[in-house]
Amino acid sequence: MHSSAVFLIEFGCLILGLGLLGRLAGRFSFSPIPLYLLAGLAFGEGGLLPLVASEDFVAIGAEIGVILLLLMLGLEYTATDLVSNLKTHYPAGVVDAVLNALPGAVLALLLGWGPVAAVVLAGVTWVSSSGVIARVLGELGRLGNRETPAILSILVLEDLSMAVYLPIVTALLAGVGLAAGAVTLAIALGVATLVLVLAVRYGRHVSRFVSSDDPEKLLLVVLGVTLVVAGLAQQLQVSAAVGAFLVGIALSGEVAEGATSLLAPLRDLFAAVFFVFFGLHTDPASIPPVLVPALALAAVTTATKIATGYWAARRAGIGPKGRWRAGGTLVARGEFSIVIAGLAVTAGIEPSLGPLATAYVLILVLLGPLTARYTEPVATVLTGRLRRKGTTRAASAPVPPSAHETIDDQDIVGRT
Repeated sequence: MHSSAVFLIEFGCLILGLGLLGRLAGRFSFSPIPLYLLAGLAFGEGGLLPLVASEDFVAIGAEIGVILLLLMLGLEYTATDLVSNLKTHYPAGVVDAVLNALPGAVLALLLGWGPVAAVVLAGVTWVSSSGVIARVLGELGRLGNRETPAILSILVLEDLSMAVYLPIVTALLAGVGLAAGAVTLAIALGVATLVLVLAVRYGRHVSRFVSSDDPEKLLLVVLGVTLVVAGLAQQLQVSAAVGAFLVGIALSGEVAEGATSLLAPLRDLFAAVFFVFFGLHTDPASIPPVLVPALALAAVTTATKIATGYWAARRAGIGPKGRWRAGGTLVARGEFSIVIAGLAVTAGIEPSLGPLATAYVLILVLLGPLTARYTEPVATVLTGRLRRKGTTRAASAPVPPSAHETIDDQDIVGRT
């Protein structure tokens, strides 16, 4: 009786604290993710007030949080949208993966962490935060901008890539051999392809089976199916998160809309618990030693994300200002980076990986909204100055008569 009372008090205080932190973040219009991570640091190993009675429940809640995050992500897309994006925008996805995964992998190898940690850190630096970016686009009133489809296409391709990436990471962290890893990847690709085909051809039938006019029944069926599929996926070493994501893709229409509204509060609750859980397993004293590498990595991958967005928007025919806005918007990292790092922390492959990922996400989840807002005006000012300097130098330089004739000829051609 005493232990259950302590658990209720401890867990209740944790949830209350998260609620107050969420309100604080909302008041200042920024993502609550960094505050949840800091709460985890405060209540975890080496923190101010370590949790004891509720730690096991928090661990289970964190697993459910990851599953719900990925399920809700899948519900945002239809299989047709994913296939269309894959066909049309895959070059942008390739550029995104190369520019942003490579810095993480290189840093891990330079630090001597080995190839497995390199693959994990590559994923941490690669994937932008869909949740933070969607919120920023709404707050800045840019959902209808011309560059927004280019931004969303990159996010969709990153999310879809996780269906391949997460099984690879899971296999590597489990220490399976090359043959077993290939089998795991083949299963993941086969299941993902099967789900996409079924969703495109028979999505209405799947949704009809799940559909219910009673919100309670709809919630129970969708949640039950998701947990079962996630469990089966984890049993096959494919990753529970991928299973949940594929369930979300398979549902469409009114069922997807109804499930989204019903599951959103649960998602927010358990996602907050997940971020706290990640912080619980990170000793605050382990962050200062990796702060410099985290800052360096954040600086490099901020530049590479801006370059990625600029290139993708330029490829889509967007003007210079829209290109800079697209690049600045993609900078934020968040939930997926922590999910990937969480797998490595649980496996215990490298003690410093969790602290570095925590510091890295804290930096970029705070910096992301600022780059989304200010990259375009700052770039416009800087490019304007560079143009003025170039014009001044050109005007002050002596121009040969032949050059004058060339300019006049070009001018005449332009007017005709």
